[in-house]
Amino acid sequence: MKNNNLFAALRAAFPKNLDAAAVETDSGLVYSWCDLERATAMMANLLESLHLPAGARVAVQVEKSVEAMVLYLATLRAGYVFLPLNTAYQSSEIEYFVSNAEPAVVVCSSKNFGWVSKIAFKAGTQNVFTLDDDRTGSLLERAAHCSDQHMVAVKQADDLAAILYTSGTTGRSKGAMLSHGNMLSNALVLKDYWGWQPGDVLIHALPIFHVHGLFVALHGALINGSKMIWLSRFDPALVLEKLPEATVFMGVPTLYVRLLAEPGLDRHAVRNMRLFVAGSAPLLIETFTDWQARTGHTILERYGMSETAMLTSNPYEPSQGGERRGGTVGFALPGVDLRVHGEDDKPLATGEIGGIQVKGPNIFKGYWRMPEKTAEEFTSDGYFKTGDIGKIDDRGYITIVGRSKDLIISGGYNVYPAEIEGYINDLPGVAESALVGVPHPDFGEVGVAVVVAKAGATLDAGAILGALKSQLANFKIPKQCFVVEELPRNIMGKVQKNLLRNQHKAFFA
Repeated sequence: MKNNNLFAALRAAFPKNLDAAAVETDSGLVYSWCDLERATAMMANLLESLHLPAGARVAVQVEKSVEAMVLYLATLRAGYVFLPLNTAYQSSEIEYFVSNAEPAVVVCSSKNFGWVSKIAFKAGTQNVFTLDDDRTGSLLERAAHCSDQHMVAVKQADDLAAILYTSGTTGRSKGAMLSHGNMLSNALVLKDYWGWQPGDVLIHALPIFHVHGLFVALHGALINGSKMIWLSRFDPALVLEKLPEATVFMGVPTLYVRLLAEPGLDRHAVRNMRLFVAGSAPLLIETFTDWQARTGHTILERYGMSETAMLTSNPYEPSQGGERRGGTVGFALPGVDLRVHGEDDKPLATGEIGGIQVKGPNIFKGYWRMPEKTAEEFTSDGYFKTGDIGKIDDRGYITIVGRSKDLIISGGYNVYPAEIEGYINDLPGVAESALVGVPHPDFGEVGVAVVVAKAGATLDAGAILGALKSQLANFKIPKQCFVVEELPRNIMGKVQKNLLRNQHKAFFA
């Protein structure tokens, strides 16, 4: 019987020479493929020695390290379910995740052991370990006594491999259940679509509690047997120093903005690079064009979610249907069926804006212990309603216009924030903007623009609104504008519009 364990596929892709470098860290450590093989075996044996129930969850909130990556791979290898938790989460959030997921094992940083263990034991978790980013902690001490030989657990493609909690900007976070088959199918499609090749080297500068760093970047390198240059955190100067040794870089838009601020970024610095990928938040056209001008490279923007891994991508090469087009997320990936439907769930014509729905082997199994919510989010013919609003042009390019929860209905008219933000961002002196809807006594809801100036520029809120009046219909014009130092973001660089909405919700009351 074929073993559909994702780890088995990743392990099969290791190069023949297991002594070659697999991971090189920013502190000068080098891990071979043999080291990864032995370390994942030892940690998998430790997990198995705990006599956990089938399908047990392993919840992990630790700083980024190679050992944390090994723990993820060992969890897959032993056939358990990995539950990564954002390092920014505080006690009330951790309490919710632990009570909801009921993990059999919790792994945390030593500095958080006191409060995390209290929450875990209270919820009935039997095993709490520590793991730090300096190769210390009780998890490694215990694993050191385990055998470095391990038979990979046999799993079906449909078996649960990971639970990713969504960011929960509306209501409680939901645990998206991803199977071994979901993640392997996506890794194989991206390997082919993005032209991964022998000798590729990835700079891994993303967190590993999120789909971008944990699945897209990590799986991408491993399924290709590619070496990773492993950065514990993003440091633009260090990335610039490492670029000549690499061929692939993946980042959120903020990372590209910070790299563009480095005077050393030029065509010579990226001379060996093959591919720059951006995602997790919208990439401004200005960043897209500035990067082209400075480096000669065109950033490849793609689109995905915790529930689906990657759904669309701009083409890697013209033979895939066209050029990489700024402001779009490209085409639906092979195997992904993507459509745009209206509020009445009827298909929309080319170029019309509506809700994005998707189907394919990468789409998650549903939300953990939320059968009603899961049923709500799927159509009768099996498409997942992403909650994103977008359109498809006549060539198949997909443009994301915003989230359905961000849609502003003002006086009965639909206002799409991304459209208005695009106009504001094009105004002289504007670095970026966010438009949010707030309650209004006459219109029900109106837009409020929050704008950040470019370095050295001075902006006038009234002048911004005046400039928009000559370009947009009156119902789309924000009713108020604020100029601020910066927009609130989460760790993946997404603007936290819920915070802006809360901040300004009483303005017209």
